[in-house]
Amino acid sequence: QVQLVESGGGLVQAGGSLLVSCAASGSIFSPNVMGWYRQAAGKQRELVARITNGGTTTYADSVRGRFTISRDNAKNMVYLQMNSLKPEDTAVYLCNFRRAGGTWAGTEYWGKGTLVTVSS
Repeated sequence: QVQLVESGGGLVQAGGSLLVSCAASGSIFSPNVMGWYRQAAGKQRELVARITNGGTTTYADSVRGRFTISRDNAKNMVYLQMNSLKPEDTAVYLCNFRRAGGTWAGTEYWGKGTLVTVSS
């Protein structure tokens, strides 16, 4: 099992910045992928960004150039630095951990999410 706890959400004005963090604990084995998804009210959950334990990153087109994902493998942390925020970035941001190898490859774990609200 892997437990994920997000922090750092809040209210920010359009154009502002926010850093959200996710602390992972439990059976954390490599290879793995950690990522951020978001779900706005009435919309489907979507990928924001993800990063492998080797540092390879993937971004959604809507956030590329504005958001940066990073991780600290020693601390089992993943971060999402969000700059130039827009009202359409308003959503619950959820941390995700996915096993990428071994018997349990593909198994996913989710945090409960942290709310990010961007005011216009």
